[in-house]
Amino acid sequence: MSKQLAVAILAAGQGKRMGNPNLAKVLNPLHERPLLGYVLEQAATLDPAQVVVIVGHQRESVRDFVASCMPSAICVVQDQQLGTGHAVQQASSVLSDAECNVLILSGDVPLLTRQTLASFAAHHSSVGAAASVLTAHVPDPTGYGRMIRDEAGNLQRIVEHKDASEQERSINEINSGIYIVDCSDLFSALEGLSNNNAQGEYYLTDIISILQGRGKSVSAWLAPSWEELHGINTIADLERASDILIERGLA
Repeated sequence: MSKQLAVAILAAGQGKRMGNPNLAKVLNPLHERPLLGYVLEQAATLDPAQVVVIVGHQRESVRDFVASCMPSAICVVQDQQLGTGHAVQQASSVLSDAECNVLILSGDVPLLTRQTLASFAAHHSSVGAAASVLTAHVPDPTGYGRMIRDEAGNLQRIVEHKDASEQERSINEINSGIYIVDCSDLFSALEGLSNNNAQGEYYLTDIISILQGRGKSVSAWLAPSWEELHGINTIADLERASDILIERGLA
């Protein structure tokens, strides 16, 4: 029997390149609807046991928006922006004792479909992995972590762009930053994170190597469409997301 699913949504960022420093990144509008609204809808389609939203920048505005869309969701605060791993750690007060799998979504990735998320969750349950990573083949993988697989197609590791060899940089399968992780494995791995890196941050990606080092099974599942994983970091990204929704007939 598959475990219940909880959802943690990363929504603490400022979005410095979005042109409005006074507006939380996830509240930037896409067709007059905040980005976070799309992601809350993604979560709701999975009928999760719990939704936790990690807030930070403009936290009261984000909290108010979450309350208006999904009153049952719980907001937790990331006081300092110390990386994605540190952000997910803030959800431990709500989820650490839960018997569930945790789907980690990004509040600035608004285009994922219900079908893709349901298939990803089904894959995770079917393979019995401690963690699964959602990936995509993209036309330009510059800047993304690359998925390194063995000859049998099994995930060996994720290598960040800045650390990748020339051969590894030629790989166009990238890490979306979206994961499903067994709850106990997730928070145990998060406790093992280090910020010994150039940014001085705790990276969520590092839980994959930690779990593998503990002999845990980690899987990677390829999304059917890379554009579903289109993240919003700039005004140009927002404009492209608008075009994609129009192409889908949804705007």
